[in-house]
Amino acid sequence: MRQGSLPSVLLIAACAISLGAFAQDAPRPAAPPTCPSSAQDLPVDALYGTWEARFDGVPGIAVVQLARHPDYAGVKGTITRGGDDAPRTTAELAGDIDDDGVLAIDESQDGRTISGTWSGELRAGSCGREFRGAWRNAADDSTRSFVLNKTGSSQ
Repeated sequence: MRQGSLPSVLLIAACAISLGAFAQDAPRPAAPPTCPSSAQDLPVDALYGTWEARFDGVPGIAVVQLARHPDYAGVKGTITRGGDDAPRTTAELAGDIDDDGVLAIDESQDGRTISGTWSGELRAGSCGREFRGAWRNAADDSTRSFVLNKTGSSQ
């Protein structure tokens, strides 16, 4: 070993140890948020906002608006169907995530009687932004598959 190199090595080692201790005390970046594995792990406010609904066999996209339900831990909102070539209709919605982790929504054309029901599962890996399931027409018991995709958060 050359003369003078030992103090240099010791100085470098002391600096490395000091930097290591500093790095342990430095704040670590936050872990990325994890996606819920089921709708049971999804907070109700993740449902608030604007969604697009597509129904098998029905052309076009319906717009769903969901917000906090005033009476219970669920959602209340509207669905607007139609537009360009079809008459525009709006129905009321109310629902929640049930004990089995299923999105359960009742739909009403007149605000009193249930005209349709939604039952959907959270799509794995969608981070709470997509549900797929079945919509049932209360008038004739017909069903259609639906996909509900979140497009915006509540204001």
